[in-house]
Amino acid sequence: MMRAHEAGALHGQAGDRGPAWLRKPDDVDSLVPQLWAANVSKVDGVLTVAGESVADLAEEFGTPLYVVDEDDFRQRARRFKEAFAHADVYYAGKAFLSVATARWVNDEGLNLDVCTGGELAVALRAEFPPSRIGLHGNNKSVAELRRALEVGIGRIIVDSVEEVGRLAQLTAELGVEAPVMVRVTAGVEAHTHEYISTSHEDQKFGFSISDGSAFDVVKRIVATPGLRFLGLHSHIGSQIFVTDGFEVAARRVIRLHAQIATELGVEAPELDLGGGFGIAYTTQDDPSAPEDLARGLTKILDDESAAAGIAVPRLSVEPGRAIAGPSTFTLYEVGTAKVVGLDGGASRRYVSVDGGMSDNIRPALYSADYSCTLASRHSGTAAVLSRVVGKHCESGDIVVKDEYLPGDVQAGDLLAVPGTGAYCRSLANNYNHVPRAAVVAVRDGEARLIVRRETEDDLLRLELG
Repeated sequence: MMRAHEAGALHGQAGDRGPAWLRKPDDVDSLVPQLWAANVSKVDGVLTVAGESVADLAEEFGTPLYVVDEDDFRQRARRFKEAFAHADVYYAGKAFLSVATARWVNDEGLNLDVCTGGELAVALRAEFPPSRIGLHGNNKSVAELRRALEVGIGRIIVDSVEEVGRLAQLTAELGVEAPVMVRVTAGVEAHTHEYISTSHEDQKFGFSISDGSAFDVVKRIVATPGLRFLGLHSHIGSQIFVTDGFEVAARRVIRLHAQIATELGVEAPELDLGGGFGIAYTTQDDPSAPEDLARGLTKILDDESAAAGIAVPRLSVEPGRAIAGPSTFTLYEVGTAKVVGLDGGASRRYVSVDGGMSDNIRPALYSADYSCTLASRHSGTAAVLSRVVGKHCESGDIVVKDEYLPGDVQAGDLLAVPGTGAYCRSLANNYNHVPRAAVVAVRDGEARLIVRRETEDDLLRLELG
């Protein structure tokens, strides 16, 4: 029996037919506004961000290059803060975290969620107030927990029975109190990819509500000296566009919240419903506005609390990629372009760029869709369905699976891929020993490096042979 190729899912349709949602543009040079940061536009075909042309950015900083519209990032953070005025908004450090962005998050009044000691180290280097940091993770080490307690972290989201024991020992040793939440799984599957849907029962995060393990661990925490129970934490997934799933999850979580109050005599002050709100990667995506999400989640919390006969706990939300994601695009230089004949007379056009799965592994990991545009010049040629691929020695190294690009795209042109601010630099890797790309922030016509490009010396510095 013949086995399917590993990259088969990425090579699905014939090369001259794109997916049903992809429409051939009337003007191949135009931008789809909802895919790009607020201060990105084109001037005579050249992409600009906050007054800086990508040609100048490429010349000064090289490619591939992550380009952040700083004002867009800040405005998105501010908009969530204002929409959820009576809640705590936690920025997802795992989406993208640097010293600079941690400072922006702090400036805009958001809290910060980290899930490793390394992310905590970045936050502390940025002098982010520890009391506004939450620590996630399904397997936190003793060293990570110790550091969190020593710096006075605001909350630790407990994810295992072993973690309760570790915290009990550490709080006794350090003479401190650990503020904890308990991550629960509500049995709700978000309409998203299996690998980023995180509240169904069969996965590594949290304690199940249905089998009673969530109640049992709360009971253990309440009885353990040195641990202060703050509330329950639920997260149903990522890249979510509607609040339907939150309603079902909230009903089950609040039912447990009420059970804890009744049977244990503890009325927890907080409740985290997660978030993972979606963004537009392509024209098929239609994300909700922060204000609509806030109204929906607030109503759900109020209604379910009233039905359970409990006081409304303070809400926490985690927008996930919705802040960092749309604020950034990745800039590439084209190296080759060729047309490959396929069976049945079809063909596929491949445009190769100088990055790929080392700077954005999501297409290979999730079959994630992206868009792109010719960024360095105007083109008068007709649009041709193309596949943008990377430079790595891997047939699944696809940057944009299907996009209409001008037929004359050639070596030396610049392409820009929007929506790469989340889970791209943070998932970046050194496959084929390619140094990781730099990150540049642009604001008011000024560009500054916030994460420098790795060099071959950086790669070789770890070698001991």
